[in-house]
Amino acid sequence: MANLDSLSAAQIAAGVRNGDFTATEVARAALDAIDSREKDVQAYLQVSADLALEAAERTDARRAAGEKIGPLAGVPVAFKDNMHLVGTRTTCASKMLENYESVFTATCVQRMLDAGATPVGKANMDEFAFGSTTESSAFHRTNNPWDTSRVPGGSSGGSAAAVAAGEATLALGSDTGGSIRQPASFCGVVGMKPTYGAVSRYGVVAFGSSLDQVGPFGRRVEDVALAMNALTAPGRDPLDSTSQDCAVDFLEHLDDPVEGLSVGVVPQLMEAKGLSQEVRDALAAALDSLRDQGARVVEVDLPNIASAIAAYYVIAPCEAFSNLARFDGVRYGYQEPDCATLAQQTSLSRAHGFGEEAKRRQMLGAYLLSSGVYEKYYYPAQQVRTLITQDYARAYQSCDVILLPSAPTTAWRFGDVSDPTQMYASDMFTISNNICGNGGVSVPLGLSAQTHMPVSAQLQGPAFSDRRLLRFARAIERGVDQGLGLGGGAPVAPAFAGRGGDL
Repeated sequence: MANLDSLSAAQIAAGVRNGDFTATEVARAALDAIDSREKDVQAYLQVSADLALEAAERTDARRAAGEKIGPLAGVPVAFKDNMHLVGTRTTCASKMLENYESVFTATCVQRMLDAGATPVGKANMDEFAFGSTTESSAFHRTNNPWDTSRVPGGSSGGSAAAVAAGEATLALGSDTGGSIRQPASFCGVVGMKPTYGAVSRYGVVAFGSSLDQVGPFGRRVEDVALAMNALTAPGRDPLDSTSQDCAVDFLEHLDDPVEGLSVGVVPQLMEAKGLSQEVRDALAAALDSLRDQGARVVEVDLPNIASAIAAYYVIAPCEAFSNLARFDGVRYGYQEPDCATLAQQTSLSRAHGFGEEAKRRQMLGAYLLSSGVYEKYYYPAQQVRTLITQDYARAYQSCDVILLPSAPTTAWRFGDVSDPTQMYASDMFTISNNICGNGGVSVPLGLSAQTHMPVSAQLQGPAFSDRRLLRFARAIERGVDQGLGLGGGAPVAPAFAGRGGDL
């Protein structure tokens, strides 16, 4: 039978429905792949083998009974470890929550399970989603499957790496400033940040409540569309006040041509400082491919986008400070032993429970929200947010989507970037979309000739145009399949393809 690595989510679900193989066989193959590869990749904080086999057996029992099974029947899925799932720990990769057992299941996780997915584990991440490399995890770093001496990106690096290494077919991550799209680019997989409100955030530990959004990773655009159907088809989640009813069939127009549609480019971003030549060349090839398929390329202006990082690093730390105040060693989290007073216990619990980056962001948020500082920084940051949102609205009057880099470079080696501000700059092309709440998707373009690492393009679109984004992403994917002009890249990183996971 086929190797698990060669099967898409759609093929696995179809195979289970048709009786070509069972969900239990798929689950065992996925767990074997994890067992074989995990020592090199370290994508997971917890492998949920028992939950995976139980879910697979339920799927097989339903099929045997003649009952309808879901569109993701038997598909192995990893969940970022800031998403609650009963039967697992939800640690946010922090000592603060090291032993926290989930007492409920997040809506996004439940919807994937309701669609028949098999939960294979909780993926590693930067602590509380603060980071761009998955190095701030309190437990271990995750390695890029294409080159284990390089970072996988972050903060959803474990989710991206699990899919790239064939340790999961789909994964969910969260994106506050690029935390799905940047690791998707570094690991050579498709990663989507849907429009804010399209996917419920209930049960996802919050970083920045006005910025966070849950989205899927997959090796193919079709797989991401399948996951989006599962996440949105039930409609609005009453448990999340920001949730919107935006259910559409993301597969329905996926393969429609893009002829006659327009793609916008932002000239000042294509010449931005820090953008590598390999990324510029890849984007030029992607634009040529879209032109060849009949799309028009137009120039658009986003005059305030250069201020997006500054606005983000005011708004996000303020919201992080507010959201993480509950982790004090009393209500939640690590509790420092043998303290004489409650004040001492709270202080030491937070000092020893949080890592350096988590403390840095919270201290920055505390300062920015203090009297006399709040008016100087927080108000202007929100005003900049409005200006950026208005810039995008004007740009979309002349184009259907905007094409820009997912990240300024390919994945760097561990140790090459140690200055936090340099790491923050790796999200320079993604943050603006979180600022305004629009959707975005990163799609692989192949391997760079310079570094032999994955390079990707990012597509952004107006709010709730996520189906159109995937249509354009599929068009780019077709170009890659036909030889876009970059080096090739297997769906699974070649160092791991074929190592275990046979069905």
